[in-house]
Amino acid sequence: MVWPITPGSRGVGPYEMSRIIAPEEKMKMMKQMIPMMNMATRMDVKDVMNIMTTKYKAKAGLSFDEVVESMKLRANMDNLKLVGHSPMWKDIQAVLGDTSAPRVEVFHFCDIAAGREVLKYAPEAVVFLPCRIAVMEDGEKNVWILTLDWDVSWLDSISGRMGLDKQADALVKYAAQIRSEIDDVMKAAANGDL
Repeated sequence: MVWPITPGSRGVGPYEMSRIIAPEEKMKMMKQMIPMMNMATRMDVKDVMNIMTTKYKAKAGLSFDEVVESMKLRANMDNLKLVGHSPMWKDIQAVLGDTSAPRVEVFHFCDIAAGREVLKYAPEAVVFLPCRIAVMEDGEKNVWILTLDWDVSWLDSISGRMGLDKQADALVKYAAQIRSEIDDVMKAAANGDL
């Protein structure tokens, strides 16, 4: 299979963008990948979203605000800077008038040193930054802590490690470190640790 992203079209210097990939090329690549993703064709979108998520249910008896407080305290201990906050449930109420929607807030955290290294290597990764942790009530008012699953250990099982070079090895270490920090923050939040 020939990928539309060739080494000659990739940014190689710090903060250098790779070329724009036309929508037609992206579609062609995705269609070529579908036979390799046979299992995925038996899943629906909800299954895929669940696979891409790391989540913990908060300990019974903890309030939403207690979970958030624990999360912020642990993030500070782990040197993750709170760089943003999106109280989505308030917008759902204000814009849509839906007062029955569960409370959901998204918190944006960043390990500044790791973020810089990621952007140096692949500026396009900015779409994944900063790291986000969501705190959300489900339909039964249980509180959950969720994030995108940053587990990159699967790269070690791929022949050639998807073309990762020595510079990318440092990124893999940063990704593992960030995942560990985010996971620590989420577990502390779920347990109400201070």
